[in-house]
Order: sequence, then structure tokens, then C-alpha cells
Amino acid sequence: MYFPDPTRFYKGRTFAASSENLTAEKGGGSRGSAIEKCNPYTVARPGETLTLLDIDGPGTVQHIWLGGVTGWNMILRIYWDNQENPSVEAPVSAFFGYPYYENVRNVDGAFPTLNSALISVMPCRGFSCFFKMPFKKHCRITLENRSEKQERMIYYTITGVLGEVPEDTLYFHASYRQALPHKAGDAYVFVDGIEGKGNFIGVTLGAGLNGTNGCWVEGEIKMYIDGDEYPSINYTGTEDYFCGSYAFGYDMIKKYQPYTGLYSGCFAIMGGEIADRSVSDYNVQPRFMAYRWHVPDPIVFEKDFKMTMLNMGFRPDGINYGRRDDLVSVAYWYQNLTDKPLAPLPSDREIALF
Repeated sequence: MYFPDPTRFYKGRTFAASSENLTAEKGGGSRGSAIEKCNPYTVARPGETLTLLDIDGPGTVQHIWLGGVTGWNMILRIYWDNQENPSVEAPVSAFFGYPYYENVRNVDGAFPTLNSALISVMPCRGFSCFFKMPFKKHCRITLENRSEKQERMIYYTITGVLGEVPEDTLYFHASYRQALPHKAGDAYVFVDGIEGKGNFIGVTLGAGLNGTNGCWVEGEIKMYIDGDEYPSINYTGTEDYFCGSYAFGYDMIKKYQPYTGLYSGCFAIMGGEIADRSVSDYNVQPRFMAYRWHVPDPIVFEKDFKMTMLNMGFRPDGINYGRRDDLVSVAYWYQNLTDKPLAPLPSDREIALF
């Protein structure tokens, strides 16, 4: 699905859009000398929306790399086949699984590196995604700077291939959610309102712990498929869903253990444990960044899909309680193309509180 056979010849034309080739045209790159950069970055001014890719299909986006740009006021959107509403809409850092974009050292002093099959974050904030994104008629990818004051330098390269796309192809979607803080006693919603048929492919999660610490990973992940009143898929704990166990190691060795794999990981643990190793004196709130990809085990739905998580812990006396942690997430899935709007983003002022 994601790793084509390199021994086969594929019909089509490879394209690449960047600041040096804005139109992704064949032979459209810079005309500079062997030691000259002509246009290595693009500036996004306050309130401006840049078009990173605008191309007719059929074709498939294969890789998106972004560098330089971070922050909650930078909004990534992707439109398929001349949609009015985007199928992808999220703050750029959250889309690439790195919501704590200003924190560049974990409790051990190293840059938190995400190295998975679908998304990577490399030192220092080199964002990549390898989701296969087919389209039949047209693809448009934009980046909006919602800041009122700050210009941003955008480094990017978007590669893909123009060529035949099967008729029954599903389209890539991604949607952002947040709860800052979460309301105690409610279920946190990763995604709801999905209508159609498709495959749910995974989530990224940022969690900042508030109030009484306790064990924050007791919350169960629940998936509701095709009209479920009660979940068809019910994981037994937060760390269990992300393929960890026993509080990511804390229950056994009294220290959270970051990890990263092809399809799951809790790759960043910051603040809280060792204050003098935090990114600053103010970064004392324990923070986690995790991901889970359903590549070998896609969650199939025919009518609708919803995913939630309990935000709960337990006291030493064994009584459960609702937590009020800061939670942000992006959900990713493939489905038949509609023009139904995604859940609206918070305002720039609200989204910046994280």
C-alpha cells in the first residue's frame, strides 16, 4: 500500500513543487549556477495564504516535507478535485505529530525524533509525511499564516506522480481537535461526524498533564463504527492503544520510556520529571507526544465512524476520577470524496493557548 515495488516501471511523470519550482513543471527548477541558490524559501506574511501545490490530475502526492515553519497559527489545508471545503485542515505542527513545537529537548536533553512509516520529525523540526494521497482531477495544498504580526520563512518540497488513479480510490483526510483543558467526566473526541465509506488510518496525540498527577493513561480508546451505540473496538488503556504498556514504563522502572516504531510510538516526554533538564524554567508540566498508524490493521467503516478517549486516572485508594488534561490530536483516514466540512478550527487566539 505504501511501499511500491521499485523493480517495476510505473507509467507517469514525477513532479516536485518547491520554492525553486513553484509550478511543479517538468524542467521548471531554478536557472542558477552550480553554486547559487535562487529562491530557497517562500515568505508567508501575516494573514497570507500561500499555495504550495496547484496541479491537475490524475495523480498522487507521495511525500510532503516542510522546514522552518512551525506554530499553531500556520494552517495546512488540502483540497481534492476542486472541493470548496478542505479534506485536510490542521495546524502544521500538529499535522506532523509535533504539537509542542517550541520544545526541542526531552527530559534527557535530546531532540524528540519521530521516526515512523507515515510521518517523521527530524532534528530540528524537519517535518515529513509519506501518506499516499491520490486525486483524480485536481490537488491544491495551501498554508495560511493566521498570525497578525510575524512573517514566516517556508521551506518545502512536495513530490508525487501524475498518472492513472483507479476508479474506486479513496481520498486522504485529516482533522484537528483540542480540549484545553479537557472537561472532567467527558469523553475526549478524536474525530466524529465522518460519513461515507473508508478506512481509518490513525492519530497523533499531544497530552499535557494538569492537576493531580496519578496515572493519566487509564483512559480507554473507543471506536464506534456504522451506527454503533456502544463501541465495536474498545482498547483497555491509553498507552495500550499506542502499543505501550504499564504507563510507558513508569509502573516498572519509575521513569517514562520514550519509543518510536513503524506504526506506533510515544516519542517525546518532556518536563515534569527532571526540571533542570527541561527546555526552560516554565516547562515543568509533563508533556507527551504519541502516534498510532493502522497500516497493517486499517479500521474499515461503510457508513460512519467516531473515535473517543476517556481522560481519567485513579487515586491510590483505587477510585477512578475524571482528569482535566490538555489534549490535542489529529485524526487521519481515507474515504470516498464528499464536500462535507470538517470540524471547524478554534480561533487563532484559542488555538495558541497550547
